[in-house]
Amino acid sequence: MTKQYDVIIIGAGPGGMTAALYASRANLSVLLLDRGIYGGQMNNTAAIENYPGFKSIQGPDLASNMYEGATQFGAEYGYGAVEKVVDNGATKTVKTDTDEYEAKTVVLGTGSQYKKLGVPGETEFSGRGVSYCAVCDGAFFRGKHVVVVGGGDSAIEEGIYLTQLADKVTVIHRRDQLRAQKVAQDRAFANEKMDFIWNTEVTEIVGDDMKVTGVKLLDRETGATSELATDGVFIYVGNLPMTEPFGDLGVTNDAGWIPTDDHMRTAVPGIFAIGDVREKDLRQITTAVGEGGIAGQQVFQYLEDLKATASVK
Repeated sequence: MTKQYDVIIIGAGPGGMTAALYASRANLSVLLLDRGIYGGQMNNTAAIENYPGFKSIQGPDLASNMYEGATQFGAEYGYGAVEKVVDNGATKTVKTDTDEYEAKTVVLGTGSQYKKLGVPGETEFSGRGVSYCAVCDGAFFRGKHVVVVGGGDSAIEEGIYLTQLADKVTVIHRRDQLRAQKVAQDRAFANEKMDFIWNTEVTEIVGDDMKVTGVKLLDRETGATSELATDGVFIYVGNLPMTEPFGDLGVTNDAGWIPTDDHMRTAVPGIFAIGDVREKDLRQITTAVGEGGIAGQQVFQYLEDLKATASVK
């Protein structure tokens, strides 16, 4: 017999765990569902220095603390790779690779993943000089030289942010002009700490036993190769929402992101979205936590409204 819940939260990152905390504290039956260990990308972060209440904390430690809070009021935790969510109106069916669940509401918090360059050294030096988030890791490169790969809004805006910390920021772009908004380009070109290498691809990230020491480059016009010394590589070649299982729900836009209102409500009643999977600008632990709190409360309010409507009838 399929087990039923008031809410199933898909994704046990910081947003999902916060939603579980708020919903379970409101005495709702909660299933927090993830395909792996709770914490999401926090488990791949050596030190988190921008989460309130901690001068610095290891990512896995923060994840563990959040999990204890998320489950203290009875929220259940389950493993499973979600393959599909079906909207039945009054209920929703969540199908995983091993089980099937029913709930009155669903919170989507599966997050996003960074597009990779796919070059040698990228995986090996992840967390040891290779980063995909300047706000997260920029402070580790104070007074150093870093490379930013990409030419879109994220690359240029994050590059500008890095100039507040690094001594020099070199933007490497495979084309001869940026794709970022004009205002961001103007600021970047006027920044004395930023320089640009055009029509060039990073073909390999190199380093020693401890950290990144440089990048190998290919000039797309001449075919010439070279190596540039650097202390860090920040990669911004795109971001992909992890929303494939929700394609039939009608909650995603053309790019796969999930638009919501200020209450984290999607286009489908009873389905909410939080965290990095949402269509938004800033993707941080702090923003995910805030959205999780809103969603947890809104789930409670949604169910209360359903009760009130049913009693009137």
